[in-house]
Amino acid sequence: MEYINLNKLIRESNSKLLKRMPRFCIALLRKVIRQNEINRILTTYSDYKGVEFLPRVLEELNLKVEIEGIDNLPDNGKCFFVANHPFGFVDGMVLTNTVAGKYGNFKAIGNEIFMLVPHVRSIIAAVNVWGTNSRSYINELEKVFSSGMPITHFPAGKVSRLSKGRVEDGEWQKSFIKKAVEHKRDIVPFYFPGRNSLLFYTVFILRRALGVRATLELALLPHEIFNKRNKTIRVRIGRPISFQTFDNSRSYYDWAQYVKGQVYSLRTLT
Repeated sequence: MEYINLNKLIRESNSKLLKRMPRFCIALLRKVIRQNEINRILTTYSDYKGVEFLPRVLEELNLKVEIEGIDNLPDNGKCFFVANHPFGFVDGMVLTNTVAGKYGNFKAIGNEIFMLVPHVRSIIAAVNVWGTNSRSYINELEKVFSSGMPITHFPAGKVSRLSKGRVEDGEWQKSFIKKAVEHKRDIVPFYFPGRNSLLFYTVFILRRALGVRATLELALLPHEIFNKRNKTIRVRIGRPISFQTFDNSRSYYDWAQYVKGQVYSLRTLT
């Protein structure tokens, strides 16, 4: 079954630029995003949904996961489990699979593009990262926030880029702090050491140097999934940060950067 069809997505998009793209470019892009390989995996594991699907993909990629600080996961899963975002997809799979392994079900705040994949729809609280969220998205998010369900989240909102010779997230968005306080959710920090391929950062640097605003490097993220095949992914889990920490002494934005700092303080993992 063809779950991902780039030609169809382009035809149905609102982008005039994409619709003018030559056929040979679309064919090349299909290879870059590994469309056939992704569809093969989704078809192979079509009977698996939600938390059952995640470990199947990790096994398919033969990823070994090493976790330090697993004892820091609290008994009560009503928390935000937040992490840096160096890989794009693989860190998301490891984060969510780790939380699922402890608590069972959960919700992941994620790009609405994941709704194209029926295997994960039940565990995604979708957001529109490129524009305004629909009323249905907002209502669903509020239900998730007010529930007792664990929530995984990448507060940077986008994959880490290269900055001053170091791969690091940009500024973290403040909304998760506001919701942590409002719904009395502690925050559990996860840190992933690692980076994507040199190609990913080269495309990023070149398009910035050329003044291209379109984030061309994102097309390489599916490639980065398979680039991690047969590798070891490490993660360190820090101690929970109580929602009561976030008082009026700082703004929500400043508290978000504080939590980001707490995540990166776990860098001592080597």
